[in-house]
Amino acid sequence: MYAIIEDSGTQIRVAKGDVVEIDLRDLDAKRKKIKFDRVLMIGESGSDATIGQPYVTGAAVTAEVLEEVKADKINVIKYKRRKGYRRKVGHTQRYLRVRIDEITGGPAASKPMKKTTKKADAEA
Repeated sequence: MYAIIEDSGTQIRVAKGDVVEIDLRDLDAKRKKIKFDRVLMIGESGSDATIGQPYVTGAAVTAEVLEEVKADKINVIKYKRRKGYRRKVGHTQRYLRVRIDEITGGPAASKPMKKTTKKADAEA
């Protein structure tokens, strides 16, 4: 079973046991689980997927927080020739590494989208 979740404006395809990096957020030191309730789609291989409008109702993805990590450093350089203008700024993005534990509210929990054709929509 897999799900497509929305987190901080990005869409991430996850399955049980996947380790993904998400945007850093303020969490309590004791809190070790994150629940994603913005599930856009849930599906299983070889069967129809349940697509939300915009989210699948009753669906959630639970993840365990593993660690906070830093991405590789990115150097941003500005340069204008013959003017003596040079600027260099570095940036290191911080992420939260999580492991997907559970995907709940699968295709059985909510009905899949009804397939319609243009002709059927025009008649209605």
